[in-house]
Amino acid sequence: MSVLAPAPLQLRIVPVSFREATAFIAAHHRHHRPPRGMKFAVGVERVGKLVGVATVGRPVARLLDDDSTVEVTRTCTLGHHGANSKLYGACWRAARAMGYHRMITYTQHGETGASLRAAGLIAVDELRPRSGWSTPGRPRQDRGVDGIARVRWEIRAGDYTVAA
Repeated sequence: MSVLAPAPLQLRIVPVSFREATAFIAAHHRHHRPPRGMKFAVGVERVGKLVGVATVGRPVARLLDDDSTVEVTRTCTLGHHGANSKLYGACWRAARAMGYHRMITYTQHGETGASLRAAGLIAVDELRPRSGWSTPGRPRQDRGVDGIARVRWEIRAGDYTVAA
């Protein structure tokens, strides 16, 4: 008689409200505050417990806000293997179902982007560090991510296949 190993506990995509997503991010994300708004959010759960969320909204960069592009503005997980890739894949499928043709997001320079590549996104641009959002006419508080180079990632309808 052979003993079979138990099946790995599966991650499952679930809908989450704006309130649920921002509460999860506020409780578990060390570097960023929750976004102020969004178009939609998705969650991932394991054994009925929420273990990650992603929020999707309009692109922050004005020149990329063309009514056919969305931006993943936050992902936050408890570190379960594959959770981030699963969230990015679900975001893209939902965006496509809503009629969007491109999804973008950013990583800080030096991050691998493995979960993005697993979901079918490709690195398309390296952005130099910005000095910050504050200007004399509109002073703003530093958010802790100014002065850090970033990489923009994207996926477009018809160009790539989502694997996650």
